[in-house]
Amino acid sequence: MDVVKEIIKNSAIGPFSRGFKGMVLSLFASIVCTLFIMLIVLLRYGTEMNIQFGY
Repeated sequence: MDVVKEIIKNSAIGPFSRGFKGMVLSLFASIVCTLFIMLIVLLRYGTEMNIQFGY
C-alpha cells in the first residue's frame, strides 16, 4: 500500500485534496471496469455479432 501512496503522491494529482484524488481514481477505475466488461462481451459474443464498418 505504501508503494501506491508514493506513486499517487509523486503523480500529477499529488497536491490535490483527498476528495479530488478519490474522485479521479474512482473515475479511472470505472473506465477500466467498463473497458474490461466490453472486452469480455466482445470475446464471448463477437462471433455472433454483425459488425460493419463505414458510414
